[in-house]
Amino acid sequence: MVEFINLTPHPLNIHDDEGNLVILPSSGKVRVKANYTRVNTIRGVDIYTCEYGQVEGLPAPKNGVLYIVSGLIKNAVPHRKDILAPGELVRNEVGQPIGCRGLRQ
Repeated sequence: MVEFINLTPHPLNIHDDEGNLVILPSSGKVRVKANYTRVNTIRGVDIYTCEYGQVEGLPAPKNGVLYIVSGLIKNAVPHRKDILAPGELVRNEVGQPIGCRGLRQ
């Protein structure tokens, strides 16, 4: 059996097309280092570039475990086949995010 471990900082509400909901509690935090460099100021507003670095807090692969992280983290480790990210955003009637539709590889 496969175990999902949610490494995002919040519970995930995962919806399917039949109206079912799976809630995965948060089990930790994974971060990616970011280095911001100011490149300009326009009308008093500073403009930055951002370069992402190393991912921190991501466990090593483990048989039977799929880790769920943010899309940003997932993109930073494309070689990891055990990493998933939330799927398409699901919103309520007033446009607020309430979960995701499945998970993405």
